[in-house]
Amino acid sequence: MSFFESLLALLAAAIVLLQVSRRLKAPYPTMLAAAGVGLALIPGAPKISIEPHTALALFIAPALVDAAFDFPVRDVRRLWRPLFALAVIAVLLSAGAVAWLGVTLAGLPIAAAIALGAIVAPPDAAAATAIMSSVRMPRGSTAVLKGESLLNDATALLLFSAALAFQARGEIDQGLAIRLTLAAPGGVLLGVLLARVLRVVHPFITGTLGGNVAEFVTCFGAWLIAERLGLSPVLCLVAFAMAVARDAGLRTPPRVRIHSFAVWTSAVFLLNVLAFLLMGLQARTIVTAMPRERLMEAAMFAAAVVACLVVVRIVWSVTYLSLSKRFPILRGPYPAAGWRHGILVGWCGMRGLVTLATAFALPSDFPQRDLIVLTAFAVVLATLVLQGLTLAPLVHLLRLDGDNGLDEELSKARADMARHALGVLERGEGAAVDHWRYRFAAVTEPAAEAVAAPLEALRATGLKVLWKQRLRLEALREAGEVGPDAFLILQEELDFQEVAISRDEERQIEES
Repeated sequence: MSFFESLLALLAAAIVLLQVSRRLKAPYPTMLAAAGVGLALIPGAPKISIEPHTALALFIAPALVDAAFDFPVRDVRRLWRPLFALAVIAVLLSAGAVAWLGVTLAGLPIAAAIALGAIVAPPDAAAATAIMSSVRMPRGSTAVLKGESLLNDATALLLFSAALAFQARGEIDQGLAIRLTLAAPGGVLLGVLLARVLRVVHPFITGTLGGNVAEFVTCFGAWLIAERLGLSPVLCLVAFAMAVARDAGLRTPPRVRIHSFAVWTSAVFLLNVLAFLLMGLQARTIVTAMPRERLMEAAMFAAAVVACLVVVRIVWSVTYLSLSKRFPILRGPYPAAGWRHGILVGWCGMRGLVTLATAFALPSDFPQRDLIVLTAFAVVLATLVLQGLTLAPLVHLLRLDGDNGLDEELSKARADMARHALGVLERGEGAAVDHWRYRFAAVTEPAAEAVAAPLEALRATGLKVLWKQRLRLEALREAGEVGPDAFLILQEELDFQEVAISRDEERQIEES
C-alpha cells in the first residue's frame, strides 16, 4: 500500500478502536498503543516510519502548546515546589536508578546507561493529558500532573544531550557545559520573545483562516528555532504558550476563540491518535532488529526497568508528601496531602512518544542501541497498558474520586459575575434591560443547589423555543424564502444560543 493508503487504513482502524475504548471506559492511548502492536504482527501490515526529530516536533510541539495555553503562569508559581519535586528531582532519581540497573544488569557504559535513564524517566505530556481527561481525579493532583508533564521533558532532554556528548567526546568540556546551562533559561526567554513578536503580528491576521495556519506555523517554528539555537524547545514552547495566553482572553474576539479552540482540539487529537498507533507499529522494527538469543535477556532487563521506574516514582511521591507534611516550607501555603495522593501521583507515570522518539534518535553506532530502544518501547507499552487501564480503579480504591469542587467553583464564579453585571443594569429601563436583568438574577445565589432550579428552567424553556425556531428556519429554506447564505448565518445564531444555555458537560465534544 502507498503511504496515503496506509495512513487512511490506520485512521479507519483508530476510529473503531476509539469507540471500543469509550465503551470499555479505557483510555484511548492505551487501546491504540496495544492495537498498534497487534497490527504490526499481522503479515503485510503497513510500515510507516517517521524521522525521530520530525516526530518530536510534529507530535509533541502542538500537544505542549495546547496544554500550556490552559496552564496559567500563576499555577506554576503557586505549585513550583511539587512541580520541581516531580519535573526535576523525580526525573533525576528515575534516570539515576535506571542508569544503575543498566550498568549492573546489562553492562552498559556509564554514558549509555545515563542516556537510557534520560529516555525513560519523563512521563509524557500527551499520554498524561489524554488519560487523565478520561478519569475523575482530585483537581489538585491533576494540576500538578499536568504541570509536571509540561516541564519534565526539558530535564530529561538536557540530561540526554549531556549523555550523548559525554559518549561522543569522553568528557563534557567548558563550551558544552555552558550550552547546557543556558539551554533552560534561554528556552524560556526565547519563548517569551516569540510571544511578544506574535502579539505585534496578531492584529493583522486574527479572524482569518490564515491566522489559524499561522498558529501552527508559529508552534512548529518555535520548536525548530530553539532546537537550532541549542536551547530547550520544550521550555521555549511552554513559555511561549503561557505568555500568549496571559492576555489572549480579552484581546481575542469570541468567534475567533471558538473557532481556534475547535481547530486546535481536533488537530491535537488527530496527532495523538496517529502518535500512539505509530508507537505500537514500531514493535516489529524493534523486535526483528535484535537477534533471538538476546531477545529474552533484553525482555527481562526491560521488565526490571519498568518495575524500577514505577517503584522509584511512587516511593519519591509518598516521601515528598510525607516530608512536606512535616516541613511546611516544602509545600508552601497549602494543605498537606496524604499518602493516598502520593500513590496516585506516583502511579500516573505514563510514558509516550517522547520516550520512543528520543530512543530512535540515538546514533546508529551508539553502544547497545538495540537494547536501549527495546527497553524504551517496553516502558512505553507497559506504562500505557498497566497504568492507563488501572488508573480509574486505583482512584476509586483510594477513595479520591468524589466531588472535585468544580461545580461549586463554577457556581460561585457565575454568581459573582452576575452580580457585577446587574450593577450595570440598576438604572436601566426597557424590555432589553428587563431581559438581561432576569437572566442574571437567576444565577446570583452562590450555592449550586440554589442555582440549579432556575438554570434548568431557563434551559428547558430556551431549548423548546430554539427548536421551534429551527423548525421554522427549515420551513423557510424549503419554501425558498431564505437563501443558503442567510440560512447558515441564522443557523449559527441558533447554535451559539443553544450552546450558551447548555449544561457544562454538554459543551464538550468527547474524545472518542
